[in-house]
Amino acid sequence: MDGESGKAKKIIVQVKSGHVGAKDIRELQAVVEREGAAIGAFLTLEEPTRPMREEAVAGFYEPPVVTGRYFPRIQVPTIADLLAGRELEYPKLVPATFKRAPASIGSPSRRNCGETGEGLEVEFTGVKIGHHYSGVAALRLTG
Repeated sequence: MDGESGKAKKIIVQVKSGHVGAKDIRELQAVVEREGAAIGAFLTLEEPTRPMREEAVAGFYEPPVVTGRYFPRIQVPTIADLLAGRELEYPKLVPATFKRAPASIGSPSRRNCGETGEGLEVEFTGVKIGHHYSGVAALRLTG
């Protein structure tokens, strides 16, 4: 929440399944800057590489209404992290708000999550904007 305007700040979330690298983090940083978002989150099935983690060190967001609290500006959790209970770090001052996506794209996608034979089903609802998608992903562990 922006203390001056009273409007909610944006958190840009990008989801990729494979073949990710530092270039993807740089692209997310550019989108976060262009959109004026407070935080960017890059969700991936794979563990982030060392160059990705180094690129993600992009400073911190300090909300104007909670001085002295800092949140990583770019975060790179894995889907496994989120399923294990890790949350994105952001100021939780008011309930989160989401814009409803106007269209549904694609059908659920399944990925193997490792040696246990469990899989991850991802269902995405959203819209395509240029070469990118914007929307909400529902994650379910299968197996």
